[in-house]
Amino acid sequence: MAHDPSPRLHYEVHDGRGPYLLLVHGYLSSRAQWLPNLAALGQVCRPVVVELWGHGRSPAPDDPSLYHPDAYLEQFEALRRRLGAERWAICGQSLGAALTLRYALACPERVLAQVFTNSNSALAEEGWEERVRPLMEAQARLLLRDGRRAMREHPLSPTRGSRLPPEVREALVADLSLHDPRGVAWTGLYTVPPSSVRGRIGQNRVPSLLVVGEREERFQEHRRYAEAHMPLLEVVALPAGHAVNLEAAAAFDAAVVHFLARFL
Repeated sequence: MAHDPSPRLHYEVHDGRGPYLLLVHGYLSSRAQWLPNLAALGQVCRPVVVELWGHGRSPAPDDPSLYHPDAYLEQFEALRRRLGAERWAICGQSLGAALTLRYALACPERVLAQVFTNSNSALAEEGWEERVRPLMEAQARLLLRDGRRAMREHPLSPTRGSRLPPEVREALVADLSLHDPRGVAWTGLYTVPPSSVRGRIGQNRVPSLLVVGEREERFQEHRRYAEAHMPLLEVVALPAGHAVNLEAAAAFDAAVVHFLARFL
């Protein structure tokens, strides 16, 4: 990880005090994923939001290898150096959690503490890659054929986010119009299938907080696995679904601020 890769992910640094906190959103989301949380998090850190390839304001590179989860680690390290941070905290949501967990496993000496939320890809069981790849290939064909219409109609589209705060939903839908359908397709093809770190979480060396949205039933087995196998893990469960930081923003903020204040 010695060089500063190009192209670069779009990032924005928000007001706050203390060390930087890298915030990484999930599939079909954007920087708007963190809008309700930034002010509270700024009490203990300086939030840095990034957008995945092909999402929001980030470019959609032609090189498929840049979409591999390991390539994101190089991007995160380049950003850390660009900010002049020796160490920082990290937080990932959904697919973003698969990337931040991987980063913490690869670079524990750079991470003060980490937070993550429901991520079925991060903790997917053996055989996930083989099962999900055909689904991602079919989804990619739709995205390349139908473009923005396919993104709007996707089950994870914010246009379907009935439980989201109205102002956040509006911001996410606006950012949806900035997504590059090819970049989103490449994310499904090259980021999602190899994203699981389930078999490696026993090697965790970083203080960790999992904030669980309890209403997402399919994540609960993954939660139990993490609780049983991941060292240095604390868990806070909230009455919310997959987007726990949005659906229970105040409680999420309180849990994360309390946790990070012990390590930053």
